[in-house]
Amino acid sequence: MSGPRRHLKTARWAALASTLLLLSGCGINNIPSDKQQVNAAWSQVLNEYQRRTDLIPNLVATVKGYAAHEADVLEAVTDARSKVTQTRIPADILTNPKAFHAFERNQATLSGALSRLMVVTENYPNLKADQNFLVLQAQLEGTENRIAVARRDYILAVQQYDTELTTIPGRWYHSLFYSSYQPIQNFTISEQAQQVPKVSF
Repeated sequence: MSGPRRHLKTARWAALASTLLLLSGCGINNIPSDKQQVNAAWSQVLNEYQRRTDLIPNLVATVKGYAAHEADVLEAVTDARSKVTQTRIPADILTNPKAFHAFERNQATLSGALSRLMVVTENYPNLKADQNFLVLQAQLEGTENRIAVARRDYILAVQQYDTELTTIPGRWYHSLFYSSYQPIQNFTISEQAQQVPKVSF
């Protein structure tokens, strides 16, 4: 290969490398990076909701031992938990508004049922003194706090991702390189509505 041709080829590779470096510095990788952050945040949301779901059978059994005649409240919690555990979470839930909001409604229903259960426990001094109940109540409160944090992190991750899809230069990169990436669903029910109120003993 002659000297000028070799120099031309070297110059082309240098130009390509410079262009790629420039693009990487201009946010071309933001969309997939932000999507990974959304996925990680969503996994944490699911983990915390699962932790809460796992606590409920012991909590219901403990309350039932002291307040068996509160059948309606106990049944509401059990039914809400059953609905949560039986709901199938499709692979496309983050981009499927119907599935996402069904998931959110089910979790909000469970939050409401737990809230009513915790209010009912106020009427049972012996229950409030039960060590097992105190441990479960503390675990539930801690889990609700972790759910609030996980939801907040997810909301922020989605906001960053969706903003990247709709603003320049992310919008250009989306149309050129990442057209398969779709906007992500976000929570619409307030964080306060999701939380079980704190109960003072």
